[in-house]
Amino acid sequence: MKFKVDEDLCIGCGVCESEADEVFEMQDDAKAHVIKDPVPADMEDDAISAEEACPVDAITHE
Repeated sequence: MKFKVDEDLCIGCGVCESEADEVFEMQDDAKAHVIKDPVPADMEDDAISAEEACPVDAITHE
């Protein structure tokens, strides 16, 4: 599964990293970035939880 963060929408709150720190990382630009691409099957549930928890819907997957 592939995840994407829309950097224009991301407000840098860090919720995604707290939900799935092996998939998302806050970087120097104060935005979340995907660090596992594609996301391994054993991490998909956490990544989906992070997507659902994003307050601005900046995370999507395919």
